[in-house]
Amino acid sequence: MATVGVLTGGAYLTKPLRGRGATLVEDAHEAAGGALPLTLKVNGQPHSIEIDPRVTLLDLLRENFGLTGSKKGCDHGQCGACTVLANGRRINSCLSLAVVHEGDEITTIEGLAKNGEIHPAQSAFIEHDGFQCGYCTSGQICSAVALLSEHQRGDASVITADLSVTGPLELTPEEIRERMSGNICRCGAYPGIVAAVQDAHKKNGRTKA
Repeated sequence: MATVGVLTGGAYLTKPLRGRGATLVEDAHEAAGGALPLTLKVNGQPHSIEIDPRVTLLDLLRENFGLTGSKKGCDHGQCGACTVLANGRRINSCLSLAVVHEGDEITTIEGLAKNGEIHPAQSAFIEHDGFQCGYCTSGQICSAVALLSEHQRGDASVITADLSVTGPLELTPEEIRERMSGNICRCGAYPGIVAAVQDAHKKNGRTKA
């Protein structure tokens, strides 16, 4: 079996491949036959392309559109470094196929600034040192922006004590930590991250992406 594996693997790898992150795409003349049309908006800009259906949203953003702010960390949806907003909802772009976002509006870290002004969450992360190496920061900030919108709508978390409350909830440090738990900071800048979210909430609790 080992011999067969080596032989068949060697035969397969004789086909020229080019890497797109974790996705291997065959030469353009071969992939074109299976390409699917995709129309979406990214940071307010419309895009219409044809793309291999196996390409993730993260690889589309980084490799096709040059938006490298969204990072590929674990590539398994566990670290949150790839977090972006899809129609205002935070998602792990490394787990989402690009083709399922037909007609969607995608916002990345590059699209949070408005009229030359950075987003209050970005400003708060800078002010409160909510990062060290910065690799996870784009995902942290996108997640924080979505958190503020979720809070404003009154969306409950698993630790929300009173589910009968409608409208904005009290955004305690415990609530922030729970709501940001999908974003890992290996540097351990969590106190600064919590402080940054609290500050962004105080300055502009109604902020939306």
